Amino acid sequence: MTMKEVLERYKIPTKILNEYENWGLCGQTQNQKTASQYDDRDITQLGLMMTLYDIGFCSREVERYMRLALDGNGTQPARLAMLKRRRGQTLGEIHCKEKQIAHMDYLRHEMEKEIK
Repeated sequence: MTMKEVLERYKIPTKILNEYENWGLCGQTQNQKTASQYDDRDITQLGLMMTLYDIGFCSREVERYMRLALDGNGTQPARLAMLKRRRGQTLGEIHCKEKQIAHMDYLRHEMEKEIK
């Protein structure tokens, strides 16, 4: 499948396709005369990249995770540590937002009492 077909069929952003190729993760060997070809393995890997971006990984973290994943099951502890770290960061962000909401609710409640 060509890049254009992948873009149209799977709606994978061009940025991700370009990173995938620039990082040398594309399974198909490329040469200057032909366009890159993507197989099912590539589509799966691209889906994983999209997921990693969706959960908040930056480009550098996505590349590291993908390279570890390609190195096989022996890298599972390192990948799991990356996921745990991101989860902790996300929970911290959620707790901060919950605190902000509590403050907003307090201020709103106080104002509503004054209005009544």
